[in-house]
Amino acid sequence: MFTNGLVCIQDASEALFFRSAFKNVIFNATEGVKKESQSVSLNKSLDPEDIVVQFVISCPRLVSGSTVIVTGSNPQLGRWQTQDGLKLSYVGDSLWKASCALRKSEFPIKYKYCQISQAGNSTLELGPNREVNVDLSSPKQSRYIVLSDGALRDAPWRGAGVAVPMFSIRSDEDLGVGEFLDLKLLVDWAVNSGFHLVQLLPINDTSVHGMWWDSYPYSSLSVFALHPLYLRVQALSDAIPVDVKEEIQQAKKQLDKKDVDYEAALSTKLSIARKIFNLEKEKVLNSSSFKQFLSENEEWLKPYAAFCFLRDFFETSDHSQWGRFSQFSKDKLDKLICEGTLHHDIIRFHYYVQYHLYIQLSEAATYARKKNVILKGDLPIGVDRNSVDTWVYPTLFRMNTATGAPPDYFDKNGQNWGFPTYNWEEMSKDNYGWWRARLTQMAKYFTAYRIDHILGFFRIWELPDHAATGLVGKFRPSIPLSQEELLSEGLWDFNRMSQPYIRQEILEEKFGSFWTVIAANFLNEYQKQCYEFKEDCNTEKKIIVKIKTSAEKSLWVEKEDNIRRGLFDLLQNIVLIRDPEDSTKFYPRFNLEDTSSFRDLDEHSKNILRRLYYNYYFVRQENLWRQNALKTLPVLLNSSDMLACGEDLGLIPACVHPVMQELGLIGLRIQRMPSEPNLEFGIPSQYSYMTVCAPSCHDCSTLRAWWEEDEGRRSRFYKTVVGSDEEPPSRCTPEVVHFIVQQHFDAPSMWAIFPLQDLLALKDKYTTRPAPEETINDPTNPKHYWRFRVHVTLESLLNDKDIQATIKDLVTSSGRSFPGKKAEGADESGEKLSKVQLNGKA
Repeated sequence: MFTNGLVCIQDASEALFFRSAFKNVIFNATEGVKKESQSVSLNKSLDPEDIVVQFVISCPRLVSGSTVIVTGSNPQLGRWQTQDGLKLSYVGDSLWKASCALRKSEFPIKYKYCQISQAGNSTLELGPNREVNVDLSSPKQSRYIVLSDGALRDAPWRGAGVAVPMFSIRSDEDLGVGEFLDLKLLVDWAVNSGFHLVQLLPINDTSVHGMWWDSYPYSSLSVFALHPLYLRVQALSDAIPVDVKEEIQQAKKQLDKKDVDYEAALSTKLSIARKIFNLEKEKVLNSSSFKQFLSENEEWLKPYAAFCFLRDFFETSDHSQWGRFSQFSKDKLDKLICEGTLHHDIIRFHYYVQYHLYIQLSEAATYARKKNVILKGDLPIGVDRNSVDTWVYPTLFRMNTATGAPPDYFDKNGQNWGFPTYNWEEMSKDNYGWWRARLTQMAKYFTAYRIDHILGFFRIWELPDHAATGLVGKFRPSIPLSQEELLSEGLWDFNRMSQPYIRQEILEEKFGSFWTVIAANFLNEYQKQCYEFKEDCNTEKKIIVKIKTSAEKSLWVEKEDNIRRGLFDLLQNIVLIRDPEDSTKFYPRFNLEDTSSFRDLDEHSKNILRRLYYNYYFVRQENLWRQNALKTLPVLLNSSDMLACGEDLGLIPACVHPVMQELGLIGLRIQRMPSEPNLEFGIPSQYSYMTVCAPSCHDCSTLRAWWEEDEGRRSRFYKTVVGSDEEPPSRCTPEVVHFIVQQHFDAPSMWAIFPLQDLLALKDKYTTRPAPEETINDPTNPKHYWRFRVHVTLESLLNDKDIQATIKDLVTSSGRSFPGKKAEGADESGEKLSKVQLNGKA
């Protein structure tokens, strides 16, 4: 149950409309509406036969300019004539009220609420009549009744939006990468296309390594600081010197490339920003606006600026290498940032850049709100282990661990993101203050956000910090297998099951005749034909180092990748993982049946391990994970007024969707990654309302690339989803894209959000670039370069009326245009579309 003032909202989906995304951006119908005293005056002395009824209704989805009445079965309510109904008064926070005296003899009374538009058109709420009755025989019957009727019942609201990384946007003004002020153009394009939402990837500073590795937007240097990459240097001053202006124009030409040159774009912007800073630092830093910004953000801004200075001074962001500054303290911070030091201008420069980033993003955010467009941000699940946050708040993180994900659609070997896992017990001591501060900061710019890897709030895939891959991890929290439990099942050889199982025949099978070289350099033979890893290569990270630095490395020139993968396979050839903090606790290795260690066990042990494996991953943790999520997620949701959406892809515990429904969290559905077992493709028409649906996302190939890269899958999709036995077109034509996109527009999902690349594929003109080049991220590559740029400028897209009209027609015909009513003729247009063949023939 959700409450809003006097009104209780029973439906989680209805409660979403009280979030700022709807209340302050899309509907915003009561902005400027004066609060009124109730318009009904009651007689001073109440007739004994009268009962006063107060009607209270919440209307968060009220169309601008409308009023609310209640009409019903008795004369005071107009006898179902809406023009004679009882007018309600607006009392604030989406609440409308009115009171009237009703005769006892008229009970029970049936009634409904109704919206009256500015033009006088009436829209009666959906559903059965409401009813109020009284017990006339009871002497305790109250003479005053308050009807808190929840929310006005309306058709499910559905909207649409576009998703694109900030760095991928291209405009006539940018310096080789998208900039915050470009969002204003993107918002204009979204409005022209009928959209009400623009979704971005994370925009926080990621400057950890000082190179293109920092293009990874989910590895935050600071969860509060914005990325200088998105700064528009032309907007820093109205008095930029001529030579600097010329430098900016030259940089525009040099950086106008197919993809983002991360290092060049960032260094160029910071160089130009420093020149402008040196010219007007005193003017800006002494302004009342800057002083207010510093005062409101100093808790994170001062440590951030100090960190950036120390990172550059020591030439590493690994704060464990900073000597006496390795351990953060307020006293050390105050000395680092105080006036009079030789480096004080360096500190102030970081303030200056963050101040202007704040101004520019705030301008774009305000513009979006005025245009009734939601800006949707992204909340990364982790932070870089060499970050401001781990330096300032080290106890909040388990620094000897790494975060990842078990094998799934994205990567059959699992993922290792490298972030330390959270110390939730420590975080709970101040009611998760660090998380609350993050959400408060995000809410300055965004009215909706995506919770990256929401599964991590139920349980996280935790890996040791010496792991390089994501396979041999365990869930935290989880109930492990105890030594006693295993013994009771007849499993007793714990070393055999938890240490790499390496036999000569396995080496021969994996490395062929080269196995002897592998054994001599990496393994010890502890008994005949049985091997174990040498001390200097008994972890994945040690293996990587040894392959690169061994004196014998000439023996495996051009074989490094195969040898590394083979050695990793040996290291991962276990069936149980021993808890590093308690040697009597064990965890089943993910996909343990795929290992030769499992294959060589006796049948009794195999059967026991199969049962324990299933129980561990799919049964025994469910209540624990549910309780864990219910401790943390409500704190996030209550920390701001933003609309929250969860990325719930991957291996999904049974408790996840019920908890998300209970908390009013919107899920994500990607057609090629159905959450239902035994389905290859999702069916958008069967998605639940509380979801975002999309044909692709940043972590997979675009719609065009997906269609064209696998002939067999394409044929299966064509047969099962399109319903055709014909040969599908090998090229992803605009007709193919239109069919798939329309499926998503027509889905019951609250939101249909499309990557910009998939929308542009609706027109042949924008499909000349090879489809694989439009992929944003490859999750199988931990060092992927995030550099995709849209190959057309926003200005050009704004001038292309055809594609905007095509998209807007899809939005309107599917009923996703504000205020959410299906356009006239939509059924006819849907009928036409269903007759279009995907080979382009009617």
